[in-house]
Amino acid sequence: MERAEVVSRLRQSEVQLVRLLFCDNAGIIRGKAVHVDELEARLVSGVGIPRAVQALNVLDQQQPVNGMGPVGEVRLAPDADTFVVLPYAPRSAAMIADLLTPDGGAWDACPREFLRRMTRRALGHGLQVRAAFEPEWSLAIRVEDRYVPIDETLGLSSLGMQTAAAAVDEIVEALGKQGMRVEHYVPELGHGQQELTIRHAPALRAADNQLLYRETVRSIAYKQGYFASFAPKPWPEQPGNGCHIHVSVWDPSGEENLFSDRSAPYGLGRLGRRFAAGLLAHVPGLLGLVCPSYNSYQRLRPGAWSSAYGCWGPDNREAAVRVASTLAGRETTSINLELRPADGSANPYLALGGVIAAGLDGIVRDLDLSDDLLALADPASLSDEDRESRGIRRHPETLALAADALEADPLLTESLGPVLSSSYLAVRRSEWHAFSAQNAAFEHKHHFWKY
Repeated sequence: MERAEVVSRLRQSEVQLVRLLFCDNAGIIRGKAVHVDELEARLVSGVGIPRAVQALNVLDQQQPVNGMGPVGEVRLAPDADTFVVLPYAPRSAAMIADLLTPDGGAWDACPREFLRRMTRRALGHGLQVRAAFEPEWSLAIRVEDRYVPIDETLGLSSLGMQTAAAAVDEIVEALGKQGMRVEHYVPELGHGQQELTIRHAPALRAADNQLLYRETVRSIAYKQGYFASFAPKPWPEQPGNGCHIHVSVWDPSGEENLFSDRSAPYGLGRLGRRFAAGLLAHVPGLLGLVCPSYNSYQRLRPGAWSSAYGCWGPDNREAAVRVASTLAGRETTSINLELRPADGSANPYLALGGVIAAGLDGIVRDLDLSDDLLALADPASLSDEDRESRGIRRHPETLALAADALEADPLLTESLGPVLSSSYLAVRRSEWHAFSAQNAAFEHKHHFWKY
């Protein structure tokens, strides 16, 4: 959308404020709002915010990161293509913003620019990456200082659909008005747990969609008197919330799914196998990006259908990489890989950018997707000796270990760049230390509300 078109649409609407949104190193959606009379100028100049914003953790504790102190600004530069009027706040609109230097250059700590660089890297190999996030989230009410699920229904139950119907109906309508095509809805296994998926899109749009999706779900739930949370493990005794990342690779025109080979096992061709091999080669470090919160590691446990081991399999929901079965009549277009461990506390730009970097590494290095890592059953059902002999290893079990694995992965850290990787690791390690010093009630309270 051209800038002039954005301004014209605003003049024809009742919008007063436009929210300029971005996602920080802690996975928190932040931003500033600009009055419509000021927007046209700010589309050129941007809006100033402190550089220190990328050094804030989920508790708003600023970390000592070089160049991210009280001195210096960056600019929120709204992307006109992302303009939407917010259906749940009709006098407000939103735009996704990049973080630029005051002279208009890309800031090295901008997560959205990182994903853009990874999509350019893919295009350099003649590949277009398409993706979809598959978020699970919990609906709750607040009772004194506790969040309580709205129901105690079973997974996939029709009663669960009904108890959440008012909120879900409004969410579906609002997503559609923002250009997000809803594909499926299901009440999930956890009490109050929901899953509502939208159609895949080119990588940058998919990550933008995830930001707007989170904003929409939480805002409508709050408006209706509920609290919605994407926290990975909102209640210790209930199933966790994942946000699986589905990815496929197409030709530059977006017309041919290059993962597809109907004669290959599971319909996954050579390019797809190499991409999957790249994911598995980097999965310990990737967890630092796709499962980045302290709370994430309460979810990543054997038997939780969240993936606890570095393996792959066809429709295996305990594997790190699931080869999703194709849809009848759409076999060549529907083949995709699902990264299972990911959750909703992730910054979608960093998570998806890391996935692309890892998968492309598998393609460039022509990695073999080892049959030793093929799991046709729950990998937890294998003996320790069998897993060890086949190289099926347990994921890092804490945020601290995942951060160490990320730092030790040169492909991922070099792809992020020194500024983004160092600030990100500082933020996430500070969260490990902060939550390690507190009890479980503190952990669950802060993750439930923040995500």
